[in-house]
Amino acid sequence: MSLLAWALLLALSCLWGSSYFVIEIALRDLPVMTIVAFRLVLAALVLWLVVAATGNAGKVPRSLRAWGVFAIMGLLNNVAPFLLIVWGQTEITSSLASILNATTPIFAVVVAALVLRDEPITRLRVVAVLIGFAGVIVMVGPDALHDLGRNVLAQFAVVLAGLSYACASVYGRRYLAAGVPPSVNSACQVSMSACMLLPFAIAEGGIAELAAATPSSWAALLSLAVLSTALAYLLYFRLLATAGATNLMLVTFLIPVTAILLGTTLLGEVLHTSEIGGMLLIALALVVIDGRVFRRRRSPPVSRPRST
Repeated sequence: MSLLAWALLLALSCLWGSSYFVIEIALRDLPVMTIVAFRLVLAALVLWLVVAATGNAGKVPRSLRAWGVFAIMGLLNNVAPFLLIVWGQTEITSSLASILNATTPIFAVVVAALVLRDEPITRLRVVAVLIGFAGVIVMVGPDALHDLGRNVLAQFAVVLAGLSYACASVYGRRYLAAGVPPSVNSACQVSMSACMLLPFAIAEGGIAELAAATPSSWAALLSLAVLSTALAYLLYFRLLATAGATNLMLVTFLIPVTAILLGTTLLGEVLHTSEIGGMLLIALALVVIDGRVFRRRRSPPVSRPRST
């Protein structure tokens, strides 16, 4: 990946990693379904404003096939994983859920190799993904694995969410129309996701709960919509087009790193040795999958002509 792609990947991890803190604030007044649904609704409105402001309204696809692709992307990227993870975390710890969700890049490597010709399985990719996965386990703490094997259905649900994320990135890389701006792809996909989840939120009384929410919960919801969803998906689709499905899913390794560093910086939490070790392993995984160091070692030195 280019340096710009790495910068965008880090920015995306910050946007999604920081959402855990913001969600905690919103959960004080609002249930999960209301937060997810109205987060998507507000994000869709913001993204359509971006589409209009950038003059891309004329580039919105009109064919049913294109909107079918957006519907499947919304289902795979938002609806299915959100519901699976939320249900899974009612039965298992968040630490174990974060480890199971870190299987996403592993699925991405396999699914991308099966579907995309330009993203084959390579030894470096496999090694990098396994190192990154080990880094997540070390960082979160091996104790979280003690519950592995209990509540198997809930654990399977979180793993299935990781597979859904991986399939979404590969599916989008293959079927999204070339030349469509990231703002249009983002607005269309988030809109389809919102349409799927909004009826469930309304049925649960989401509108009444929003009306009674405190200003802090509204601020949290707006932050989730504008930063962690609208802006995040602009970066997501930019990276999907330029960096590929497998590299994009590396963000799953970086999200817990961002969450821990933010907790240390903003909340005064203590950074433990295991967390530092896990971060170093994840950094090593990123260096391996980037491959620049290995290419420089293999490339022969360039001989310079002697001056006469």
